[in-house]
Amino acid sequence: MTQFCVLTAQKPHPAPVESTEPEITVEAAFPEDNPFGHVVNGERNQIHLVIENLSDQNVTLHSVGGSFHYPESGALVKNTTSLSYSVPLLEKSKLQIPYTFYSEFKPGDLRLNIWLEHSAGDHKYRVTAYDSIVTIVEPESHWFDFKLISTYLIVLAFLGASSYYIYLAYFLTAKAKKPKRTRPEVSAPVGTVTATGAGGYQEEWIPEHHLKKPKAKKAAVAASSGEEVSGAEASATEGKKRKSKK
Repeated sequence: MTQFCVLTAQKPHPAPVESTEPEITVEAAFPEDNPFGHVVNGERNQIHLVIENLSDQNVTLHSVGGSFHYPESGALVKNTTSLSYSVPLLEKSKLQIPYTFYSEFKPGDLRLNIWLEHSAGDHKYRVTAYDSIVTIVEPESHWFDFKLISTYLIVLAFLGASSYYIYLAYFLTAKAKKPKRTRPEVSAPVGTVTATGAGGYQEEWIPEHHLKKPKAKKAAVAASSGEEVSGAEASATEGKKRKSKK
């Protein structure tokens, strides 16, 4: 009985490829006036990054970015603004750059993560620069704060302009549409005014049926008065003639 023996050739394991990533270290720290690492809402927050190239090759610093996370779950809250630098960093050299970011979150604790992106040759790398819990706080309010006073003045000017516009658009228009009440004009007296004694009266206040008189009666009165005047004149003429004859 013939036995066959099968030999299998084992492939040699490839030698581990040494990592070509340059050794870059980053230290991050808040300014001296912010020793507790508070992040203020609505204001410019700054952190300083000290970057050191410990490798034997030159690298290029491209950008710095960051993100906020919930400290319990690590879930992402929001990314911060990424700043571009494009600064070369020579071998065995050190460089300090500032990173500025803004916050608009509910006051409390969040985890802040900041990273640095750099490249060596055709390869890009990312290095963590800061990863710690920070406290989000509201800005301090002062009565003599210039920004606050400016905001109040702008709001007051806007309210004043709006009120004036409403007054012109509605109240003056409503007044113009209302009819004006006119007082009855007193007409000037028409006719003659007859005075009796010291007092007098105006005919317009006398009823019309008292003012109307028969024309014939007026004519007779006028004729009699005319005859009386002519008779008196005639007697006066005759008296003058008699005196002249004497």
